[in-house]
Amino acid sequence: MSHSYSSNRIHLVFSTKDREKRISETLQVKLWPYMAGIARNHGFEAIKVGGVDDHAHAFLLLPPTIAMAKAVQILKSCSSKWINDTGTARKNFAWQEGYGAFSVSASQTDSTIKYIENQRAHHAKRSYEEEFLELLRKYEIAYDPAHVLG
Repeated sequence: MSHSYSSNRIHLVFSTKDREKRISETLQVKLWPYMAGIARNHGFEAIKVGGVDDHAHAFLLLPPTIAMAKAVQILKSCSSKWINDTGTARKNFAWQEGYGAFSVSASQTDSTIKYIENQRAHHAKRSYEEEFLELLRKYEIAYDPAHVLG
């Protein structure tokens, strides 16, 4: 076979440092499209980006040439630099060190997009911590409760 084909859909979730509520609604309107642009400029696709004041969700489509960890590093570092350079959040904005990355089948694309689009309503009922632990359980990812949320 002379070509490589892949379907690497990843639902990425990561929080602000110390889960501080630093992403205002005004910033969100600019940040989510900016993060999609970061992905595009680095050779991968952010199908949908969204979140709330203390965390972000990015639904990524990665080509076989880009490792997931590299895509995460690019999104987090470039977006935090932009936030700090533009002064759109208080000083010294940073993302939490870790992240959750969950594989998504092609058949779940629409439901994942809807899930990200409905973050505000979703978090009226549940905290980031509850959501993240639920995702870990849903995807059967082993974790140490003492260290999972840093």
